[in-house]
Amino acid sequence: MIPRYSPPDMAALFSDAARFSLWLEVELLATEAQAAVGVVPPDEAATCRAKAPVVDELFVADVLEREKVTDHDVAAFVDVVQERIGAPAGSHIHYGLTSSDVVDTALCATLTRAADLLLADLDAFVAALKARALELLHVPVTGRTHGMHAEPTTFGAKFALWALQADRDRRRMRAAREAIAVGKLSGAVGTYSNIDPEVEARVCAALGLTPVPATQVIARDRHAEFFYACASVGATVELMCTEIRHLARSELGEAEEPFGAGQKGSSAMPHKRNPILSERLCGLARLLRGYLGAGLEDVALWHERDISHSSVERVALPDAAMLAAYVLRKATGLASGLVVHSERALQNLTEGTLGLVFSQSVLLALVSAGLTRDEAYRIVQRDARAAWSEGRPFRAVLEADPDVTLSGAQLDGAFDLSRTLRHVDRFADALETL
Repeated sequence: MIPRYSPPDMAALFSDAARFSLWLEVELLATEAQAAVGVVPPDEAATCRAKAPVVDELFVADVLEREKVTDHDVAAFVDVVQERIGAPAGSHIHYGLTSSDVVDTALCATLTRAADLLLADLDAFVAALKARALELLHVPVTGRTHGMHAEPTTFGAKFALWALQADRDRRRMRAAREAIAVGKLSGAVGTYSNIDPEVEARVCAALGLTPVPATQVIARDRHAEFFYACASVGATVELMCTEIRHLARSELGEAEEPFGAGQKGSSAMPHKRNPILSERLCGLARLLRGYLGAGLEDVALWHERDISHSSVERVALPDAAMLAAYVLRKATGLASGLVVHSERALQNLTEGTLGLVFSQSVLLALVSAGLTRDEAYRIVQRDARAAWSEGRPFRAVLEADPDVTLSGAQLDGAFDLSRTLRHVDRFADALETL
């Protein structure tokens, strides 16, 4: 991932140094577990731990240089580690293991840590959305369906629904963490042919992972679940940002992204305050969905393993984790700092719609007054079209229509904004458990 979208704490988990450090820890834990089951002399296992190399830039460079010869990253890594430790103790590194025992177990440990960072980010995102929902619960705005005026709603209702969806993302991420917090040290095809299952149990326990049955590799539906959790986060953020982009349009002006001192909205037009962050996050959501597709294609491998998944995961897993973290952190700031123009929203709702957002209320009032639903619908539809085409207030058109027999009080009730929004506190009730 390019530095622009790489949060340092998440990027650090996927660095070469971090990867080799986890590989080394898996190897050392396995050697110590082999000693515990009587396969490796305990003093030599202790020597491996004591003389284990420091994973620094020089170590990484040595492994990469060795890989030019072996054309196999794990083999190169084992060669360098054994050389640094020295014989005879170093010979017990990687004893009874296959490459995927090390790589898959370490990768799952890394993804578990990545999920922990993302869960913390999701906590902050949900909290920000909930806070804005409660703050804006009774601030009216025009509800729109198909991009057209529909009925009144509130900004708080929008934020509440985003918060509830983000909470579902949080649950999906927790499930993905559980699915990926696994390990395997069961040998070439997963049958423990040259390694005691107790070794696997000890290593996984030390890393906070659960041992699972596997072929040579851990089943990739687990990794696909992690990809889905990241993609789902992107979809939720995209939902919020798409709405912000629409509300920020010049014709509406109901919401606006935070605009910092010294910020420029356009290199050419000084008046511009474009919703660039929302647009950026919508674009990154596309990438997250793309990684999910690649992850699903990794599930089907030949027989007990092939490495068609490996090249995909080297790119897609770090990128998905980093992008999900970036998207969540930026979206949290956007939600917290979004400027809501409540007066403009109310003006658009009352004057901009000419009162047509109350058409259903008028329809129901006419039905209650004795008309059939179809009769009432035709009258309201006709008067609504006249109001819009002539630019006249909907209520004025109704009052001039002899077929509308509603009293002034009945029309007051149909056009009462507070009546249409009298149940918005239910959104707050739904947020109580978040």
